[in-house]
Formats: sequence, C-alpha cells, structure tokens
Amino acid sequence: MKLKLLATLSILALGPVALRVQAQQVTLPGQPAPAPTFTDTQLVEEFGWFIGKRVGLTELEFSEADLDTLLRGIRAAAMGKDSPYELEKIGPAMDEFMQKRQGAYLAKLKTKNEGANAAYFAKLKENKAVVALPSGLHYEIIKQGDGTTPRPTDTVKVHYVGTLLDGTEFDSSIKRNEPAEFPLDQVIPGWTEGIQKVTKGGKIKLYVPPALGYGDQGNSGIPPGSTLVFDVDLLDIKSATPAPAAPAPATKK
Repeated sequence: MKLKLLATLSILALGPVALRVQAQQVTLPGQPAPAPTFTDTQLVEEFGWFIGKRVGLTELEFSEADLDTLLRGIRAAAMGKDSPYELEKIGPAMDEFMQKRQGAYLAKLKTKNEGANAAYFAKLKENKAVVALPSGLHYEIIKQGDGTTPRPTDTVKVHYVGTLLDGTEFDSSIKRNEPAEFPLDQVIPGWTEGIQKVTKGGKIKLYVPPALGYGDQGNSGIPPGSTLVFDVDLLDIKSATPAPAAPAPATKK
C-alpha cells in the first residue's frame, strides 16, 4: 500500500510534466498498437447492446414506451427482485405475445423480400449468359471445366461464397480456407440441381430463389424469403458407386 501511495504522490508532484510525457508516447515501427481502453459506462452500454442482439429485440419491433417498460423489468431483475407477475402464471401469455411479435416481423420481412426478389430476377433476364430452369433456379457458367458433371448421389468438393441480394456475405469456405465436401443430395435443392450443371474444374454462379433455398424460415444469417447467390468452384467429384469387387481366386479341383 505504501509503495502505491508513494508512486501516486510522485506522479502528482510531476504535474504537467508527466502529462506532457504521456501525451507524447508513440508506437514505434514493428510494435503492436496499444489495446483500446474503455470506461465502465461504455462496457455496460455494450453489454446491454449484446443482450439486445442475442435475444432478438430487433425482431420484436418495440416502441420507445415498450423499451422503457422492458428496462424496468431488467432493472428489477438486476436488483434481485422477484418477478412482478409470477413467471409461472404469465409465461404462456408471454410466449404467445412474443410469437405474435416475431410472426408480424417475419411476415413484413417476407413481403419486402418478395418484391426485391421479383425485381432482381426480372433484371437478371437481361443477362444472356444466365440460364433459367423450370424450377426457378438460374445459373451462369463462369468457367468451363474439363471433367465430368456430378450426379445427385455423388459427393462434391467445392469452394464457394454465398451472398444475399444486397451483397451481404453469409458464408464462405474461402474465408475458412477449407473446401467444403458433402453429398449433393443432402443440401438445399438449388445446389443439388445447380451443381449438376457444371463440370469438374469449372466455376458456376447460382441464383437460388427462396423455394430452392431456405424458404420462409430462413437460416443463420439468412432472412426469411431470401434469394441466395453462390459463386462455386467445383474442385472434385467422388462417385457414390462402389468399385466392383475383385474376382475370387480360382480354386484347385
């Protein structure tokens, strides 16, 4: 304790000189930049943001009044108070309330995406390199391969990048620096159909409508009713057909 006190007194005695020295500190070439520092207030605010994101507050579309009420409940819990309405009794009604709020948000999002999808595919018709299939899938061969095309029962090895219509990237094997490998009949329908259109060593661009992707449910990072765009490199094909058995050795008579 005495050492800490003496150190504090020494800094105070230096006054403006210590402050000037501190202000002149620089990061030398080759040295890592100093880690940013945050106040307790900033950390608490960020923690609140994190909680809001994790529980999906955006989807509930709370008004300012709703948020004030929500904070009143959080404050009561943080102070160790009991549930104001007995959670066991209010639980079913709260579940129904949350489902209605989320349902309304998803319905609005679906309607918005339907309009965006229609406009996108209408514009896509102008690209003569894009092929439209009866299923609704659209594709474009970016690079012709020199191998065979896969069958639905084959396992394919690919590198790919998946984006939404606004360019948001939701998945990338390239960023993971590891190709993906999976049976072609165990992925979304748009992939099962589309990857059969490209040969080994080729590259294809898939435009997958919601019905051939994740539909109205969406997926992690993919909102409901989203059209998906994939850039895929078909690296290898592993046939599901087993190799023929070797003939049995002849027996002596």
